[in-house]
Amino acid sequence: MAPPILILRDINLTFGGTPLLEGAGISISQGERLCLVGRNGSGKSTLLKIAAGLVEGDHGEVFIQPGSTICYLPQEPELKEFATTGDYVEAGLGPNDDFYRGTYLLEQLGLNGSEDTSVLSGGEARRAALARALAPQPDILLLDEPTNHLDLPAIEWLEKELKSMRSAMVLISHDRRFLENLSHATIWLSQGSVKRMDKGFAHFEAWRDEIIELEELDRHKLDRKLVAENHWLVHGVSARRKRNQGRLRALDDLRKQRRDQRQISSAVKMNVSESEASGKLVGEAKGLSKYYDDVCVVRDFSMRIQRGDALGLIGPNGAGKTTLLNMLTGTLAPDEGSMRLGVNLEMVSLDQNRKSLDPDWTLSDALNGGGSDMVNVGGKQRHVVSYMKDFLFTPNQAKTPVSALSGGERGRLMLARAFAEESNLLVLDEPTNDLDLETLDLLQEMLANYGGTVLLVSHDRDFLDRVVTGVIASEGDGCWVEYAGGYSDMASQGGTLAKKPEIERKHQKRPKVESKKEKKYKLSYNEKYLLEKLPEKIEALEVDVDRYQKKLARSGFYSTDPQGFAKAVKKLKIIEAELATAEDEWMNLEILRNEIEQE
Repeated sequence: MAPPILILRDINLTFGGTPLLEGAGISISQGERLCLVGRNGSGKSTLLKIAAGLVEGDHGEVFIQPGSTICYLPQEPELKEFATTGDYVEAGLGPNDDFYRGTYLLEQLGLNGSEDTSVLSGGEARRAALARALAPQPDILLLDEPTNHLDLPAIEWLEKELKSMRSAMVLISHDRRFLENLSHATIWLSQGSVKRMDKGFAHFEAWRDEIIELEELDRHKLDRKLVAENHWLVHGVSARRKRNQGRLRALDDLRKQRRDQRQISSAVKMNVSESEASGKLVGEAKGLSKYYDDVCVVRDFSMRIQRGDALGLIGPNGAGKTTLLNMLTGTLAPDEGSMRLGVNLEMVSLDQNRKSLDPDWTLSDALNGGGSDMVNVGGKQRHVVSYMKDFLFTPNQAKTPVSALSGGERGRLMLARAFAEESNLLVLDEPTNDLDLETLDLLQEMLANYGGTVLLVSHDRDFLDRVVTGVIASEGDGCWVEYAGGYSDMASQGGTLAKKPEIERKHQKRPKVESKKEKKYKLSYNEKYLLEKLPEKIEALEVDVDRYQKKLARSGFYSTDPQGFAKAVKKLKIIEAELATAEDEWMNLEILRNEIEQE
């Protein structure tokens, strides 16, 4: 095996008197891909920041092979000191890096480099940060939640891009399928220390459970020994004094050992409060269509939703998943078509933006509305602290402001609020955001055992495969298609997701009905001329595009002539825009010609 190019050894770090890392370490060799897993708050991001040189431990050693380069993707990238996304990505390149690769990555991630960084959404900032991290093709890539805010097509593109790179990688992610497809080895951070398995994430859970079982057995043996020693202390301490003192010291050591053991955190206890069953028919959609600014995001969609269905809506960001979800639940009226809901429905919703959480609330207020120590859970009163514990909150967090909670904690709080209400229809918009793997496991189990109907939006392929009985997929042009089974079943049936959001599809306009007077019965002279000449123009532009792409790909072009390189990039963009316009114009004329010939 190749020698390590990055070593973290015996890393210790304490926050507020509580040890976060105790003797933690990582070793990674050239080209190796590690996944770093652990509960929320276990210190994964902190350990990655120590590897990147952004945080210094209280004790320990960090070794990087001389000459090796590192790029780090933070969870919350900061772009405000740069005017555009292009400037931000370019600033991350070294003198020998390929400038054009940064432009390529931005385009692949749905950006063009001219976006104003002061008005970026969280998803856009994330995609720009990904382009900046990947563009230099460093020796070591440290990626903290790279799939956050990415839709399914972007996640699958990112997987292929990372697989093609030679960089060594340390990946933090809550996306199981992403980790399974990429990792060679697994680092488990638990109780401040690190354990390593030289297999990918697909083998992690069985390995973890085996370790937990062994640790529980050791703890049980220690407890039994403590009971025996305490019995001796009460009944046998009057024997020979010298031997007694040694045994007392050993008993103190046992007590200290048991006290210092950091047990693995207990699991979230999720139980959804179910109301009486709904009618067999939950909803029936007939010919639903919806337009925004004359762009069609849902076109002529029909389906029946039966009691007990668990349906997942999938597609690229901006495709209209939330719009369709709102129409299916009756909270948004369609522009065309009708939605009929069944009887006796008790619906509970969880929104992806968590807008229902007031940042000035305390955690207790968010659960019980304030003014009481009790919370109504499924029609029964429970003490708010007891209910908090079910979702891994400690009693001293009851007065913590919502604004001070982490993303994972806010996610668990939203689940606690939703599951306290009685329901027979759960509507979940991105419920897996920021949840750790163990919490995801329990959410999946709860949904699998839920007797009502579930409608959810998610980009998590593994979660979809484990939970849903059917998927509704955006396939472009406002078209949504229902498939039986999960995401993998959809793919095996030949289903493909749209690559771009509908809002970007300028040609998908609201259909306009022409009167007979407005219909054309022949092409004008100019239209005939353009229809004849445009193919030649398109061919010439394609040649120019190919010529400039080859010119930009020349080794050393940017380093020897940066101004010439920038001019070539600008010229290429102008030609590509001209080509796109010519292709659209030719397509529209060809469609018009075909319509006239069929009259």
